Amino acid sequence: MRWVALTAVAPVAWGANYFVTHEFLPADRPLYGAALRALPAGLVLLAVRRQLPRGAWWWRSAVLGLLNMSVFFVLVYAASQLLPTSVASTVMAVAPLTMMLIAWPLVSERPRTAHLAGAATGLGGVCLMLLSGAEAVSVPGVLASAAAMLVSSLGYILAKRWNTGVDVLASTAWQLTAGGLFLLPVAAAVEGRPPALSGQTLLAFAYVTLIATALAFVAWFTGLRHLPTGTVGLIGLLNPVTGVLLGTVVAEEALTVQQLGGLALVLAGVVLGRPGRARSGATRVGHPAAPVPPASAASGPRTGRSVRGE
Repeated sequence: MRWVALTAVAPVAWGANYFVTHEFLPADRPLYGAALRALPAGLVLLAVRRQLPRGAWWWRSAVLGLLNMSVFFVLVYAASQLLPTSVASTVMAVAPLTMMLIAWPLVSERPRTAHLAGAATGLGGVCLMLLSGAEAVSVPGVLASAAAMLVSSLGYILAKRWNTGVDVLASTAWQLTAGGLFLLPVAAAVEGRPPALSGQTLLAFAYVTLIATALAFVAWFTGLRHLPTGTVGLIGLLNPVTGVLLGTVVAEEALTVQQLGGLALVLAGVVLGRPGRARSGATRVGHPAAPVPPASAASGPRTGRSVRGE
């Protein structure tokens, strides 16, 4: 459960990030907004880890940085400006099912029944919340949020597939730095000079960079290494829960009975696919009870090591 708790830091921070971006960051500078989110976070993690990529990790960092940071951050920034906090965050709740489907061919993780049930339940909650009619929904905003979900789901599964040979802190630092370096020249060419930043905007960027990016992505990628994809995806449903609650309490967005029902379904989806169910199912299927092998089958010390290893 410690990996679950650590992984949950990410979606909670991301749910709050929608509100911070919508309220305090420049609405007309998505490229600079994404670059100022990625590059400083990557440099902070590089200063902590002080390790450069080697071998295949040069191009892997570029690919993951483009998917998980550059394209994803621009799309999320645009969605945060075009949509209410609750709507922007709930679109991302389709990610668990998407991640499970992508993980099946790429990392050979077949979705478990509990994970699929949780994803379907969460998706039902998303539909209730999006179709409530409480807020005007921007079609470009929904498309941007959906595209962000698809791009990041692919990037997360590739990061899980390539997780050998390097620690999480280093690989996250490389992805963020590469993503920021991709964005800076594009932002300069498209948006011109960097925006002027007030003290309030600098504080908002500090949260976005240090908490919602550096800390959140280290927690998220750590979870992907230690937990099944379906479990991590369902923990991600805390993103819309945070976004809706924060949008209601702080931003004073309307919350209808229908949206409350959708919120309850989202939380039920998390419970359905909780790690305890997955582990107990795996134990029943993958480790059935079996008689103790005879002493002649293995030496005493070797058998002891085998039991401890399982």
